[in-house]
Formats: sequence, C-alpha cells, structure tokens
Amino acid sequence: MVTQHAEVAGRAERFKKLYTAAVYDILDEMGLPNQCIDLGVHALDRSMRIAGPAFTVAVTADMRSDEEYDLEEVKTFTFFRRMYPGCVVLVSAAGERKAGHWGELMSTASKARGAAGVVVDGGIRDGNILLGMEDWPVFTRYLSPIESRGRTRISGIEVPVAVTGTLTSQIRVNPGDWLFGDMDGVMVIPADKVEAVLIRAEEVLTIENRSRDEIRAGGDVADIYAKYGRL
Repeated sequence: MVTQHAEVAGRAERFKKLYTAAVYDILDEMGLPNQCIDLGVHALDRSMRIAGPAFTVAVTADMRSDEEYDLEEVKTFTFFRRMYPGCVVLVSAAGERKAGHWGELMSTASKARGAAGVVVDGGIRDGNILLGMEDWPVFTRYLSPIESRGRTRISGIEVPVAVTGTLTSQIRVNPGDWLFGDMDGVMVIPADKVEAVLIRAEEVLTIENRSRDEIRAGGDVADIYAKYGRL
C-alpha cells in the first residue's frame, strides 16, 4: 500500500509540472480527443492545479428522507473511510444545476483521509471557506448556497460515472482514472494510459522549452518550427 501511495504521489507531482494543453495534445494523438471535461467546470482560483486518481461520487435527484434512504455508507458517512491518499474526489451531479453538492465540511473530511482535492460537475457551497483551505484545489461548475439535502442524494460511491464533456456530451470516468486540471480545464486520463501520457507529455514539454528558449534568443520562428515540429 505504501508503494501504491508513493506511486500516486510521484505521478501527481509529474503532472503538476505539465499543463493541460500539452496533455490534451497527447491524448488527441493517441486517438482520445474527447477527454476534456466541459469547460464550465473550472478552478475556484486560477492558481489551483489538481492531479490524482478519481474517487467517484454519483449524485442524483432524490427526495427521500434519511429513514427511507437505502445506501448505508452514505447515511452513516462511512464512505469517507474508502478514500485514500492522493485521490481526487469527483462528483457527478447528473445535470442538477441548482444545489451545492459538496462543501467545506465534506472537503475537510476528504482531506483528512488524504484526498488531494475535488472536481464537481455540479455545484459547491462554502466558496469563501474553501478558498481559505490550504492545499485544497477545487474545480466546480458553479457556486450555490442551496442545500442539496432533500433535493439530491449521493447514489453511488466508487462506481463508473458520467461527466459532461466539451467535445462530446459525456465522458465516462471509472474509479482510478486520472484527473488533471489547471486554469485551462480538467482532463480525464484512462488509468491504463496514465504513464504513457505522462512520458509523452514530458517529452513535449522539453521540446517546447527548447523552442521557447531559441525564440527568445532571436531564432527564426519558421526554422524553429521546422526543427521541432511544435509551436
């Protein structure tokens, strides 16, 4: 388990040295062009960056009372015990666009279990408090003061979920698929492609850094593009 956590942490640090545009280009080259979450899902603060395997939370409209609800680990909040160091909480709200589906206390509980941040295809409450949390990146579609209880309900933990896509209506995210986000947007990277994407994106970053240095030094843009094939 320690080795697994170290691997997650190491990959997350590598991703955070990159940027989503480069990662998107690699996914596009690999025949995976539809991995960008809808651009309406963005960072609360432009400096926020997030990377890690998805811990998926499915949310649906549900008017039942706590007594009627049948998902025991949600009723008792024991699902937090399933979170692990480095995971990124991914909340899919199934198109509900009014309530705040995640907030500061849920974030505090997640962080205490080792989670690295949260991405919400839906709404967040407690925005000002969340902005004050140290090392807790938040990506969300909107802010809302509206309580989700009695309007929506967590319907699944660590199950495949669908989030809204940019180039496609939906993107399937399986538990353990990677999320990488910065101010440009959030990418979904299939778990079996993570290392290959990282290696190729790091190569691209090296090439672009060389191109940038040569352009700044007065090199001809056309010649540099011909040399490296990127601009």
